[in-house]
Parts: sequence; C-alpha cells; structure tokens
Amino acid sequence: MKIDWNRKYTTIAVYAVIVICLGVSFYLSVTKFAKLSELTNTFLSIIKPFILGFALAYLLNFVMDFYERKIFKNNHNLKQKPKRFLSILLTYISLSVVILLFLKFVLPQVADSISILVKDFPNLVNQLYSHTDSFINEIDLTDASRAAVNQQINIIGKKAINFATNFVPYFANFFINIVMSIWNMVLGLIISIYILADKEGFYALCKKFISAVFTDEKTERILYITRLSNEILGKFIVGKIVDSVIIAFITFIILSITNMPYKILLTFIIGITNIIPFFGPFIGAIPSILIVLLVDPIKALWLAVIIFFIQQLDGNIIGPKILGGSIGISSFWILFSLLLAGKFFGIIGMIFGVPIFAIIHTIVGESINAKLIKKGLPTDKNEYINK
Repeated sequence: MKIDWNRKYTTIAVYAVIVICLGVSFYLSVTKFAKLSELTNTFLSIIKPFILGFALAYLLNFVMDFYERKIFKNNHNLKQKPKRFLSILLTYISLSVVILLFLKFVLPQVADSISILVKDFPNLVNQLYSHTDSFINEIDLTDASRAAVNQQINIIGKKAINFATNFVPYFANFFINIVMSIWNMVLGLIISIYILADKEGFYALCKKFISAVFTDEKTERILYITRLSNEILGKFIVGKIVDSVIIAFITFIILSITNMPYKILLTFIIGITNIIPFFGPFIGAIPSILIVLLVDPIKALWLAVIIFFIQQLDGNIIGPKILGGSIGISSFWILFSLLLAGKFFGIIGMIFGVPIFAIIHTIVGESINAKLIKKGLPTDKNEYINK
C-alpha cells in the first residue's frame, strides 16, 4: 500500500510517533543513566580509532598535498595512483622521522629535566626561603606583619612541594595512558592511510549523501561552509604548528646562549603553549619563570625579558608571516572565543575555539552583508559610525 504523505492525519501520526520515541528515549536515559553511560563509553571506545584516523588524515593531508603537488607536479610519467602511493609513503616516512627525533632527543631531555627538578625541588624551596627571609629582614616590618608574610610563604612552599611530588606520578600516568592507547593509535594510523588513499572517494560519497537529502540551494551552502571551514581551520592548525616549532627553535638557541637552567624543559613548555592563541605566551611564561626563579632569581628576570622579546617577535613578525589572514577576526573576538571555549572545553577549547569562532564569524558576517545588499544598504561598517 502506498502511503500518502501529504495527508494531514498521516503527518500528525508521524509527528506523534517521533514525539513518543523521543519521550521514551528521554525516560530511559534518565532511569537507566548508568547503563546509558556504559553504552556510550563502549560506543566511543569503538569509534575512537576512526576519530583518530580522520584527525590524523586531516593533518597529514597537508603534507601529502605538498609532496603530490610540489614534488611530483612536473613528473608526467607517473599516473595518479603511483603518485598518490609515493606521496603517502613520503608523508608517513616524514611523520616517522619526526616522531623518532622527538623520542630520541626531546622526550628524554624533558623527562630528565623534570626528574632533576623534582629531586632538587626541596633544596630549591629552602634556598628560596632563605632569600625571602633575608629580603624581609631588610624591610622595616612589624613582628605581626613579618609573621603573617612568613606564614603565607610557608603555605605556598608546602603547596609547591606537594605539586612537585605529585607531578612525577601524573607525568608517568600520562605516558602509561598513551602506551595503553597504542592499539587505537595503530588502528587510527591504518585508517588514516585508507582515507588519504581515497580521499576523493570519501568526499564524493559525502557530497552524494548531502545532495540526496537536501535541496540544491542548501547543498551548495553546506559545501561552501565545509570548504570555508577546511580553509580556515587547516591554515590555522598548520600555521600554528609551524609557528610553534620556529618559536621553540629560537627559544632553545637563546636559552643555550644565556646558559639558562632546564633549557630543554623550558623550550618544550614555551613551544607547546605557543599553540594556544593570545593566552599561550602567558600560560607558558608563568611556570617557566617560576622554575628558574627557584634556581636563580636574576636569571628568572632575564627569562621574563627573553620570553617578552620572543613573543613580540612572534606576534609582530613571525606569526603574521605564517598565519597571514587565516583568522580574520579582531583581538576582541579572539579573546571572547578563547574565554568562552576555554570555559567549556578547557585547553582543547582554547586551541580550536578561535578558528571555529572565525568560521562562525565569517558565515554570520556574509549572511548579514547579503541581507544588507538585498535592502540596498552599504556593507562597510564605517558607514554606520555616527549615523
């Protein structure tokens, strides 16, 4: 029997079934929350390799495109499949080299620096106490004020020692979790190879599905938003990674010249936190300066000057050259997106909040401009100042 979907009662019946299903789903989610949480965790554990695979494929696609379009561009003897195979091979060789270099040179140095820092931390805190007592004794304070200051310093010192004591187990657990996730990483690596090998096929499949479900106008809009998102997000991620590597390299050279303690650890902290826009330099500077402050207060002051110089160099010269106009939003909106995304999603939100907000900002701005043009009004915001 053919169903007449245009009849009023048929539509009402369909909506009623949908509402009932949603109601039952809500009731089960509330009454069987533990079971639902268990099923959700099981589902996430199953799809985690696919999430890792898609994320890895997205990042490595930029490297593969470089090999495919730059290295093999003028080689007309190669057909598309051999060219793709060689590009993927070189991409994963490059990834392997980067990982091996990190494991061989960077990670052991960082681990050794942390171990030495934690081992010497009590002595460093005692030295800091001595310097602080000498400084307080030189200041004309009342006995009550001096006792209050010493009490606060002791509290801060105890908290710092507890943090240092718990940091090594936390650091160890972090790498244990990575080792435990090695199987998901291997599966994600394999999945990413399949995705890169047939990325045009996946794109065509998604486009086919969208075209079948939505109207032509909505299909074009969805594809446009997808291309825009890929352009902004891709440029931002790759640009930030390249920018952070350059900043880490410059930082290491300057710290080596100035004979700064824990230079590998400081370089690692500054390079990693530089990925976070706006707040990254401050997040990296505070623990770095505190670490050096425990060893040598004068060098801690010099480190603050060095970090300030490097971040000015990055913000005014290196960053704009690499990132260019990939963000396209003002400092106010960058700060707004960082605070909002960081509040709900933590560090991950602070990293990806800015490009995601830039995408939303661009789409909303284009929609507003289209409506203004339709009304015959100017789109330049300067036209609306003092009017």
